[in-house]
Amino acid sequence: MAFIFYLINTFVPGTMAEITLPGLGMNAGTLIGVISLIFTAIFLIRALSDALVLSDVVTDIFIKRLGIKEERSPKRAVRDLMYVIVVILVTTAVQPLISTLDPAIENPVAAATIYVALAIILILIYDIGRILYRIVERKAESMADSLAKMTDRRKNRD
Repeated sequence: MAFIFYLINTFVPGTMAEITLPGLGMNAGTLIGVISLIFTAIFLIRALSDALVLSDVVTDIFIKRLGIKEERSPKRAVRDLMYVIVVILVTTAVQPLISTLDPAIENPVAAATIYVALAIILILIYDIGRILYRIVERKAESMADSLAKMTDRRKNRD
């Protein structure tokens, strides 16, 4: 549904660009575009919340197969990845709305939106990297300990 409303937002407002709504003094295409963008956001948020639940299940399965005992961190990394996707989608969806603003305001607001989204994405990617580094570090330490124990057992045999 989100994709259908996105397509409506893309194609329909252009066909109604010359129609002005009486009483509102607003372009009909702009109104339809804003309404379809709102519906797109609603369905997108709903789909992403379902995807978070699904990602938790998939992450649990993956964590159990890897033998990682701490379940919180990998789940948080997957959620951070989902948030990165949400930030990208929201920023992309807001850009057509920003382009309808006055040209004097449009450029600074568009730039601010992109820079804020970039900052949020960088923070989330840093958090994902930190979580994954911690997991790899713990696995490497446990492997090193097992190899050291195996070496000690061989020395004791000899």
